[in-house]
Amino acid sequence: MTADSAATPASSSPSGSAGEGAHRSDLQHAALSRFAEVYAHDPQGLWSAPGRVNLIGEHTDYNDGFVFPFAINYRTVVALRSRDDQLVRVASAFAPGEVVEASLTDLEPANLHGWSAYPLGVVWALGQFGAPLGELRGVDLFIDSDVPVGAGLSSSAAIECAVAAALTDVWHLDFDRQTLAKVGQLAENKAVGAPTGIMDQSASMLGRPDHGVFLDCRSLDAEVIELGFDAADLELLVMDTRVSHSHATGGYAARRASCEAGAKAMDVSSLRDLSVHDLPRAEEVLDDETFRRVRHILTENQRVLDTVRTLREHGPTAIGELLDASHVSMRDDFEISVPELDLAVEVSRRAGAIGSRMTGGGFGGAAIALVPRARLAEVASAVTAAFAEASFTAPVIFPVTAAGGATRER
Repeated sequence: MTADSAATPASSSPSGSAGEGAHRSDLQHAALSRFAEVYAHDPQGLWSAPGRVNLIGEHTDYNDGFVFPFAINYRTVVALRSRDDQLVRVASAFAPGEVVEASLTDLEPANLHGWSAYPLGVVWALGQFGAPLGELRGVDLFIDSDVPVGAGLSSSAAIECAVAAALTDVWHLDFDRQTLAKVGQLAENKAVGAPTGIMDQSASMLGRPDHGVFLDCRSLDAEVIELGFDAADLELLVMDTRVSHSHATGGYAARRASCEAGAKAMDVSSLRDLSVHDLPRAEEVLDDETFRRVRHILTENQRVLDTVRTLREHGPTAIGELLDASHVSMRDDFEISVPELDLAVEVSRRAGAIGSRMTGGGFGGAAIALVPRARLAEVASAVTAAFAEASFTAPVIFPVTAAGGATRER
């Protein structure tokens, strides 16, 4: 079971800030109650961390490029209580009735499996970053989440960051948020076995309300940038096509291989070492397919930089063309879109979205649209109707807002 398959469906989540606050309180209460049921005593605290959506910057992360995600108002919560021994016990709403146990001194990635590899992998990764696991007390953990299912909103990073924040507090570890993002990435890479970058964990740790996280994936420098969606009465609409996708597919691996081949042919260590000014030379050196893959990465990096600059200089209503161009590039140059994503993007734009694009690894998953609040229902209805007319599976559509990062809730 993956973390994304374990969350609560988006269609059950409320809309509006008041509803979101009430739902967050309900999620916390449920986690506290379930902890008491499983372990027969109350937790000493509750921590949470958000999922994330990537506003722009796709497939640039593993090319040492730029990304611009933001934390969202759907979260994973972790209830915790310290123990008197060195045992770690984890339970979750993902697997009712199951409690997984491990010793702090006997954690190795090869021994971690299933959903528990996420929290236990974080414990192991903290040790790799210097936490003295042999000297620390064990913990009981219970995990619950409302990060929407299967929409590519990174419930895995939300688990990792919530657990990392909780353990850092109770173990009094001297790790900053950037280090905890690296802890989460290491857990996902080695314990879970997913070769992801650090974008998801950075957004989950560093997020702030109505702000995005502008991340340089080479230096890992991160800057929190104001989005201005609230003042402009805009919201980001997630349109989950419910077309299954997997980063383990040949298509994803082939795109990485093309990027690596393009960098080698251009005699650079990574495509980050090139810019849009190198495209004429790239077109001469590379075959057509490799050139188009490289062109997407170079232009997408530039679009991230342009999006950050445009937000600062002109505000969010001016970034629509950049979102649209990102989708065209992924559709035509990187060739990772599918008909359902193209339809969601086209119809949402026609129905009033400022800009729209597919998001995530591609070959399915979700598209996003930046929409005036007054037109949210209109856009959602238009996309739903278009899917029905095309005989596609009905999409799951819901707004997300930029939220704060990992925190102690109580």
